[in-house]
Amino acid sequence: MSVAVSLQNVYKTFNNVPVVNDLSFAIASGEMFGLLGPNGAGKSTTIRMLTTLTQPTQGQIEVAGYDVVRQSTQVKQNIGVVLQQTSVDADLSVWENMELHGRLHHIPNPGRQRLINQWLEYVELADRRDNLVKTLSGGMKRRLQIARALLHQPKILFLDEPTVGLDPQTRCRLWEIIRDLNKQGMTMLLTTHYMDEVEFLCDRIGIMDTGQLIELGTLQQLRQQHGEGLVMKQVDDRFEYKFFPDLAQANAYLDSLPNKTGMMARPANLEDIFVELTGRQLD
Repeated sequence: MSVAVSLQNVYKTFNNVPVVNDLSFAIASGEMFGLLGPNGAGKSTTIRMLTTLTQPTQGQIEVAGYDVVRQSTQVKQNIGVVLQQTSVDADLSVWENMELHGRLHHIPNPGRQRLINQWLEYVELADRRDNLVKTLSGGMKRRLQIARALLHQPKILFLDEPTVGLDPQTRCRLWEIIRDLNKQGMTMLLTTHYMDEVEFLCDRIGIMDTGQLIELGTLQQLRQQHGEGLVMKQVDDRFEYKFFPDLAQANAYLDSLPNKTGMMARPANLEDIFVELTGRQLD
């Protein structure tokens, strides 16, 4: 399988302080890859390097087969980016935002109009094409950002916390759109603070902390490595976790204890593994 994104021994320093420290991983074409980490782990800086917004201090990054430093124009032609912050122009209409993006990418007519109509229909905004963006809900604005990011038909889509601040119904609708795009063959990199989002969407997961990749694998691989069952014990205002290879062994351990006050056994999830690895929850 071909590689869509490749980072090899990448460093990024600011004022001689390493923010990304010897980072290496690859994303296969068509893969849905989740990049997790607490605030300050280096995720945003990594995304900025992958999308040509900042250059690595050292190391090599290739996106869609192009070097992000020497061939940044070709990289930009092959990627779409959906940021956490609303980046569409609130004073323009839905159609005007799409038209502007299409012209910036030099997409000629009549193909440009066909693509605008196609993607607005896809994200269910065709009936809002003449509405000013400032009149849209948060979920509609995020769907417009996705449509705009897809307009120039990129090979790789970067999603930086795409559902933050949205209600559960809108989040689920965006999940459906993201999964459908991935099923169509689009490569995606997702950063999020929602563990259920990663569990539902991602093929593989990379966990960063202090600028380094500390874990990489599928959800099943991570659970097998760290334990599929755990026993929780409440100690004052926090919980202590003890992992077991499976839930049956966790239950057996709990049953063997004479005092089970404040304790319970349950299946381990991604958030448990994340806290075990980083020592703190996402914030």
